[in-house]
Amino acid sequence: MLFHQAKAFILDKLKEELPAHLTYHCFDHTLDVCAAAEHLCNLEKISPFQKELVLTAALFHDSGFIVSASAHEEESCRIAAEYLPLYGYNSDELEAIKGMIMATKLPQMPKNLLEEIMADADLDYLGRDDFFPISEGLYQEFLCAGVIDNYDNWNKLQVSFFGNHHYFTHSAQQIRNQKKAENLALIKAKLH
Repeated sequence: MLFHQAKAFILDKLKEELPAHLTYHCFDHTLDVCAAAEHLCNLEKISPFQKELVLTAALFHDSGFIVSASAHEEESCRIAAEYLPLYGYNSDELEAIKGMIMATKLPQMPKNLLEEIMADADLDYLGRDDFFPISEGLYQEFLCAGVIDNYDNWNKLQVSFFGNHHYFTHSAQQIRNQKKAENLALIKAKLH
């Protein structure tokens, strides 16, 4: 696997082709998920080979937004299948990566540890200090798409989302659950 070449390729593609109105599912989100995935891989003590698979999935997981917001996970898998063989990824590696990408689809249903790491990395920000600035990007994106129309509806949606979400890996639970609970309490306090 030519991981570094595949990484350079997809980051360039995302930078050039992601729609400008995406204020959450943007280039920075991909970098953020990669950093979270790397951290969780280290905490879960997976092999360097497995870590490269997870990081490849993190890099490609939202590439489908280049094509469409709806069914973007499937589009991301298609993009991965189109380009990763050019960088030496075999069919087994590609299937593992596609499984991890699909593990980010809501509701999340990961089937193994690597998919759990990917699912947790994608929503890592829920249990972090930078939750509110990041969620503001998602609010703006949802506002633009007509998903919500005001902050009160946004906060109700977030409370519901938090209620349905849980981290899968022991590591994410250990490092994110406490702050996630604090963030949820702050959202609830904003409800009218």
